[in-house]
Amino acid sequence: MTKKLLIVTDGKAGHENQSKAFCTALGYDYDCVRANYPTRLHKALSYLVDRLGLLLDFPFAIEKTDGYYAAVVCTGSTAFYPGKIAARRRGIPVAAILFPSGYKKLNFDCILAPVFDRPPAFPNIIPIPVNLTSTSAAFYETATAAFRERHMPARPAVGVIIGGPNAVATLTPDDLKRDLDRLFALTEGRERWVTTSRRTPPEIEALIADYPFDYTLLFSRDTFNPIPAFVTLCERLFVTADSTGMISEAVTRGTAAVEVLMTLKSSTSKFSRFLRNLEQEGAVHLFDGTLGSAARKIDLSPAFERARAMLKL
Repeated sequence: MTKKLLIVTDGKAGHENQSKAFCTALGYDYDCVRANYPTRLHKALSYLVDRLGLLLDFPFAIEKTDGYYAAVVCTGSTAFYPGKIAARRRGIPVAAILFPSGYKKLNFDCILAPVFDRPPAFPNIIPIPVNLTSTSAAFYETATAAFRERHMPARPAVGVIIGGPNAVATLTPDDLKRDLDRLFALTEGRERWVTTSRRTPPEIEALIADYPFDYTLLFSRDTFNPIPAFVTLCERLFVTADSTGMISEAVTRGTAAVEVLMTLKSSTSKFSRFLRNLEQEGAVHLFDGTLGSAARKIDLSPAFERARAMLKL
C-alpha cells in the first residue's frame, strides 16, 4: 500500500492550500482531517500542555481517519498542536508550515517558516521567503486552457490582480485610480487583464468596471480563478500588497516581472518585511509610477528537499 501524507487542517483555504502544495511538491497524495478547539480557552490550554510535554487530546476535536500515512502536515495555529499529537499517536514525523509561535519548536520534525517571521536558527527550521503555492505543472496547464476558452490573447498581456482591505492593508478607489491611470499610460500596445478577489469591495469593482480592460473578471459576479493563467501568460503582473498568497504565486511561477501596488498600513510590519525581502531578491518592484525589471523567480525546491530529508520521506 502506498503511503499518503495526512493534512491536519483548520479549514482555512489559505492554510489548507499551503499544506496541499507541500504534499504535491514532495510527490505525495494526501488526506485531510479537520481539527478545531471548542473555545478559545481550550486553544490557550494547548499552548500550556504542549510546553509541559504532555500528549493530550482533550483541548481539541479532530476528525477520525484510518489511513496509512508517512507523515503529518499542519498549517496555522489551530492545526499545529492537533497535528503534532496526530503524528505522535501514529509514531510518524510531523511538518509545520508557517511559524508555530507559542508552541515548542524542536518537537516538530520540520518547520517551513517564513523569513518575515524572523524564525530562530533551529536545526529543524527551514526559512522560506514566500508562502507555499501549487507547484503542479498540470494544474497550471489546465487552468490556462480553461482561461483561453474564455479569452484568447491577441497581443502580449499585463495582468492586474486586486485583493482588498484587511487588518494590515487599505484599498481605496482614489489610490487605485491613481495606480490604474499610471498603469494604462505605461502599457500602451499590451492587452490588459484584471481580476478581483473575494475581499474586493463593491466600490473598487465599480471603479475597475469603468476601465477598458481587454479581460475583466469581477469576483462578485464570477468566481472563476484566472490567476494561474495570468501568472503563466502575462509578461508583467501588478498585484496589490495585501495578499502574501497572490504575491507568492506571482514570484514562484511563470516569467512575468512583478509590480506591487502598495496598500499596506505600516512600513514596519512583517508584511512589509515580506515585500522588502522579495525586493532585495529582485523578485518584485514596488510600483512608484515607473516600471521595474524584477522578474527573478524564487526556487523552493532546495527547501522541499531539506524537508523531505528531515521527514525521512
